[in-house]
Amino acid sequence: MRSVDGMNSFFDSMRNLGFRRGPQRLVAGIGGGIARQFGVNVWVVRLLVLLSFLLPVIGIAAYLLAWAVLPWQDGSIPLEKSLRK
Repeated sequence: MRSVDGMNSFFDSMRNLGFRRGPQRLVAGIGGGIARQFGVNVWVVRLLVLLSFLLPVIGIAAYLLAWAVLPWQDGSIPLEKSLRK
């Protein structure tokens, strides 16, 4: 039961960041969410994300991690959904 409480508090803290993926999305909405959060042009962020993929493993791993734990516009989190099934 304790691990479930810890998991709930983790996902709740992710929602409380105020960051939401999309709605301007091409793939997973990470770039659109970052652009919206920081008031930057979405294409600049997308270019930086693509450039980060040139880093060995780090760029893609960070993107996949962000995809798994950052909430959509409706507050749902992919990792949380998959763990609850």
